Amino acid sequence: MSVLDTIGRSVAEGWWMFYDTLWALVLGFTLSGAVQAFVSKAAMQRSLGDHRPGTVAKASFFGMVSSSCSYAASALAKSLFARGADFTSSMAFMFASTNLVVELGVVLWLLIGWQFALAEFVGGVIMIILLTLILPRVLPAAEVEAARQRLNAGGADDTDASGQTTSGSAATRIRSRAGWSDAAGYAVSDVTMLRKELLIGFLVAGFASMAVPVRWWQTLFLTGHGWLSSIENVIIAPILAFLSFVCSVGNVPLGAALARGGISFGGVVAFIFADLLAFPLVLIYRKLYGTRLALRLALVFWAVMSTAGLITEVLFRVLSLTPAHHTGRIADVHVGWNYTTVLNVAAVLVFGALYWLHRNSAQFGGGAGLAKDPVCGMQVRTADAPARTRHAGHSVYFCSDRCHDKFLANPDAYTGSSVPADGEHAHDHHANEDGHRTDPVCGMTIDPEHAAGHAEQNGRTYWFCSTGCRDAFTADPDRYTSTRSTP
Repeated sequence: MSVLDTIGRSVAEGWWMFYDTLWALVLGFTLSGAVQAFVSKAAMQRSLGDHRPGTVAKASFFGMVSSSCSYAASALAKSLFARGADFTSSMAFMFASTNLVVELGVVLWLLIGWQFALAEFVGGVIMIILLTLILPRVLPAAEVEAARQRLNAGGADDTDASGQTTSGSAATRIRSRAGWSDAAGYAVSDVTMLRKELLIGFLVAGFASMAVPVRWWQTLFLTGHGWLSSIENVIIAPILAFLSFVCSVGNVPLGAALARGGISFGGVVAFIFADLLAFPLVLIYRKLYGTRLALRLALVFWAVMSTAGLITEVLFRVLSLTPAHHTGRIADVHVGWNYTTVLNVAAVLVFGALYWLHRNSAQFGGGAGLAKDPVCGMQVRTADAPARTRHAGHSVYFCSDRCHDKFLANPDAYTGSSVPADGEHAHDHHANEDGHRTDPVCGMTIDPEHAAGHAEQNGRTYWFCSTGCRDAFTADPDRYTSTRSTP
């Protein structure tokens, strides 16, 4: 009975942590989706040719506004580097895109206090400064250049570097329904991509908080010995992150559980930073950059994350900003009508609106130049997708090499035996052998990657050379499908 009680309390704790942070997660995903839809990655690439302070600051800013999961961040950093961006600036971009992000800060604030949210940003800046100072001095230039040549020679970055394929300036797209339907697509696909990470993160944190005795944490992490404990904690915390396999926003609840277990302030901060050291990611670094370079990277990341956590703790102690030790429940049980309930109701309505925009994207003219990763569900721009392949005569795009490799290992698991990888039906009579389509209105042959729009009708996707053809089709689809399609 006690085992069942512990399981129940652990699951309940995980649920209430999710409940406390639901509105913050929706806010973060919404902002992230908008930025991804309206910020051109070609501009990032052109701005990151060296690792001077100004360039690293730009890389950090671009990373901060392009917040994403750790796997997608590592893939995008790889793409920027392969196309000519400086390696150190690319790594600074990757660090910022997983640590200097709004949703992480708000979730930290809600679960363990505003001090940890502030430490995320202060420590994140410290971490990027340390990375910029150390990385160029420990990575041989010849090995870095060899890694770039290997990426390009191996076709790991065979995407078109022309940038954003959607038409119109960012200001124009912000004022259009097409632009916001694309932003909604990014937000919904990010939730789809991270749903397992979030589920695992909250469940693991619930069990770590309620089922793991505090004395166990005190055995793993040295406590009660002043600065000696702080130093040991910041060294051990990234190792735990390496072994936990939980990264991105999913490791924040587990960080909250560590704080409850008595881990030092700097140790918790170092653990949050160490999401880029999860074991699967280290294997990805090895594949992308080679064993020697990946090993050096992992050691530098470990040193930088631990040192940044310790410096942040010292700074916050000097300023008397470190919080008191938290021994109660991580999440307060919210029953009744209060501000959390109100914000969560609003968040559900907002997400419902985003989902509606996403589902009706074709109707609003969105989706041009975009594709969905069939493995994780993430929405990517076809012009700068980190990886791509051809399957059943169709181009398939991926957010990372990890998803690309999973797809190649078993494509039928993600496309089905009768549905090609880009979402078209296998018997698409508007598809040519080279993958091009025929505009059902004017009959023009077009490349779907550069189509002006598309629309769904009777379970089939139709592509258009212009918005005029798309609007004519959506106004009277039977006029064109009855005469041009084959049963």
